[in-house]
Formats: sequence, structure tokens, C-alpha cells
Amino acid sequence: MPPSATSDAPKTLAELTTLLKDDRMVKVAGVDVDGILRGKVMSKAKFLSSIEAFGFCGVVYGWDMHDLTYSRELLVSNRGNGYRDILARVDLATYRRLPWENNIPFFLVSFTTPETGLPLEVDPRSLLETVLQKASDKGWVGMAGAEFEYFQFAETPQSAQAKGFINLTALTPGAHGYSLLRTTMNKDYFYDLYNVGTDFGIEIEGHHTETGPGVFETALAYTDAMRMADNALLFKLVAKSVGYKYKIIPSFMAKPYSDESGCSGHIHVSLRDKNKRNIFAVTDEEAKSGGRKNAPFDDLKYLSQEAEWFLAGLLEGLPDVIPMFCPNINSYKRLLGGEQYWAPDTASYGYDSRAASIRIISAPGVSGPATRFEVRIPGADMNTHFALAAIYGLGLRGIENKTKLPYGPIGSPGVTRETLVKLPTSLDAATAAFVRKGSIAREVLGDFFVDHYAGTREHELDLHRKAVTNWECECARGVPLLTGLSGTLPRACVGRETRVYSLCRVVSRCIHCAMQGGVSAVISHYLAGTSCDGDC
Repeated sequence: MPPSATSDAPKTLAELTTLLKDDRMVKVAGVDVDGILRGKVMSKAKFLSSIEAFGFCGVVYGWDMHDLTYSRELLVSNRGNGYRDILARVDLATYRRLPWENNIPFFLVSFTTPETGLPLEVDPRSLLETVLQKASDKGWVGMAGAEFEYFQFAETPQSAQAKGFINLTALTPGAHGYSLLRTTMNKDYFYDLYNVGTDFGIEIEGHHTETGPGVFETALAYTDAMRMADNALLFKLVAKSVGYKYKIIPSFMAKPYSDESGCSGHIHVSLRDKNKRNIFAVTDEEAKSGGRKNAPFDDLKYLSQEAEWFLAGLLEGLPDVIPMFCPNINSYKRLLGGEQYWAPDTASYGYDSRAASIRIISAPGVSGPATRFEVRIPGADMNTHFALAAIYGLGLRGIENKTKLPYGPIGSPGVTRETLVKLPTSLDAATAAFVRKGSIAREVLGDFFVDHYAGTREHELDLHRKAVTNWECECARGVPLLTGLSGTLPRACVGRETRVYSLCRVVSRCIHCAMQGGVSAVISHYLAGTSCDGDC
């Protein structure tokens, strides 16, 4: 099912030709498996002659986000087929202009297989469209919203690289969620994100600071699921492009700091019928009488039977599709945050509960038309097309099978953190569950897609296994001797591992400092080159 069209989108070649009459070139882009836009500029003549299809190098599905070809040959683009072309089809409904690039016309494309003309199974836009077609066949439209939390750094690509991508300067210090003052510090940038996004056809519902140094949260307005996936992808493009103007780097990394909250990418979903009625909501009569009589739990009494089945389908399949929500090694650091950070690491649900992985939003908190599920597992690093494909694939399967809920909502009798189904908390475990024979992922997404996408995740795992990390280097230099005693290493020590290693040998002798001020006091004296009142 294609996305709803942007306001000025052409419907015919004649309208398109008129729309581009004053332009010399057009920019187009598709989406790779990592949710990165891959595109190019085309001459207007070439573009107009290629609306039906044009060749696009298939290597975009044969390499990772750093353009490194996969460590083993995968299914779409490889040495065996010479990294051949795939076909790109322009989606006229996605027409926009890039205001930060002299208003050049822009279109998204979807990819097809040359031999068959059928959608390419691993293309994120094609996969989501295929899943949503199952809803369309029943007369339903998938509706969705997305929220992004993202850290920002007062850096340029060059300065970040010069620092080795560590010790970057946060846009603002401290944790100030919903702060009015913090946005004043960078008001031009803050409001440009909103205004440029809106002008670009991305309706923004809410925009504010979140908890953490330099963190914003932006909620994209509810719309049809395909348009939402496109909007989410394009909002990241907007944020990074606007950021360049102000020498700011917004990061959608799931967990940039080990001691701060991670960055979520919460998704809201529902289904609407041809009359625009929310089928997740109970009828007006049921609402007036206190909810659905046969609801198994009070948390569900303002959800329809179809919504209950959809929820049950999600719960049943979640453990098998986590790479669709959390695609990277770093994604799982966020899931390890524990209850302190509301880490969504169980297959749990509950009414208006941010402690659950699936939050039920319904009456009495909202009106019937606003009834929906908030899936809180994805991080900001998600590929939104894949995440929505997994959610709707599982939910529609639940409706089709009339799946029963396996247990009650969070906090109900017998439902504890210990009894709930645990979700994979590493990319290794998540990929193994995803790719295993008989996984629900294979049933709802297809073997071809699962095998290819799992291969891309295994490639990342292979690179990670070979990488020598900062943590390993710090271990070798003795830093953990300090962190183990004091809990954290003072920021003054970062980048001064050689002196800290020497200090490790004298910490045990500084009894007075260790007793009175902890190891931090020892370090302060040592780095300052001063003595203390003790036995240093």
C-alpha cells in the first residue's frame, strides 16, 4: 500500500513535467537495510524518461553503512552476480523539494527485481508496502506515529573525527527534560528543526528537550504507516542537514553514553477501516457501558477484540523479530539499562504503562479514535520501515489466528519481571532467534528477507568480534583498578591513561585520601601534582 501523497505531488507524467518546468535536475534516493538514504542527482531529461524504472547499482544491498562489502556473499548483490543493477521505480507520491539544497526536487524510489519486476524483498519500502497490503486486503489502513530521542553535539564531522568520536562536546550540559531555558540557548537551530521539517512535508506534533546532555525529542504526527516510515527516515535527513548549518551533529545512536539514558524510537500503531473508524477502539455503546464485557483484564476493557488479538500476536512474535527494532551492536546497550531507564527487555504490556514494552493507550485516558499501542522496544537507530513491517506483520498474524494472550498485563497477579518472557539483549542472541528454522520472523517476513538481513547482522557481529575497543585498552592500562574502587573515573582523567596507570600503583598507599575523599581525591591530588594531608 503506497504512502499518502505530499500536498503538491503530481499524479501524471503531464503534471510532473509541468511541476519541473523550471528545473534542470532532480534528486532521488532509496533506502538500504540500515535505514540510510542512498541516492543521486539525475538530469531532468533522464529522470522524465525513467519514471517507470531505471537501473540503480545493487551494491547498496551488498555493503554495510560504511560501504564495506559483506564478509560473506549474500543474496542480492555479490561478486558472483557482479554487483549488478536492480531497478528503481519513482514514487511520485513522495515529491518534495530540499530547502537546504536550493529547492532541488526530490523523490523516493522503491526497488524491484529485474527478472520479475516484483518488489525486491530486502528493500525496506517494498517490504513494508507488502505487509501493509495484507491490511488493505481486509479493508484496513495501518496508521502510525514515531518519536525520536537524540543527543546532539557541538561538533562538525571533522572535529568529531579528530577526537576519535570520543569526548564530544554536548550541545548543552546537564539533564533538563522539557526545559524551556535550554532551547533558548540554541533557539535558531531548535526552531529550524521544526520549521524545515514541516516545510519538507513532515508534520511535527511535539518538539522539546529530553533528559540528558543535549537531548531533544521530536514526535512526528500520526499518519498512514507508509507515510510515517518515510517521514521518520526523512526527519533524520532534515536533522543532520540543518545541523550542518549550525555546526551541530545530531546522533540517533541508541546509547551514546554508558551512564545516561539511551535514545528511544517509540512507535504508535493502530488500524483504521474504510470509514476512518479506529478498529482498535470499542464501539460507542461499549464505551458508554464501561468497556468490553468479555475483556480478560481491566487494562483491555476499552480495546476491541481485534486489538486484543493484534496485541497477542505482537507478544508471541516479539522475541523472534528484535533485530527489526534494534539493528546494531550498540542498540542492546540501551536494553541493558534496567528499570532505572525503563529498559524494554521483556514481552510485557500494560495500560498507560511506560514500564511495559507495549503501552496500551485507550479510554479513559484518550478518546476512542486515539486508541493505539505504543511499542517501546525500538531505539532511535531503528530502520522505521523494518520496525513497522515487523509490528504489522505480527499484529495482523495475531488477528488472523485469533491469538490468545499468553498472560496478563504488567503488575497483574502472577505476572512479574521473573515470569515474563525475556527479549534478546544482544545482537548475537537476537539474530539467532530471528534466523532460526521455524521462527515467526520467517513466517511473516519470508525466508529470503530473513536470510539476507540476518547475514547483514552477522557481518556486523563479525566486525565487532575483531574490533579492539576502548574498554579493552583501558583494561590493559589499569583503569578498571580505579573504577572498581570509586565507581566512576573522573572526567579529568579521560585521555590521561598513562598517568592514571602510574597512579594505580600508589592508590593503595594513600590511605588518608581513600578514607576521607575516596579514590577521586587521590586522583585530584595526583593530577594537580600536589600532596595531601595523609601518607601520600
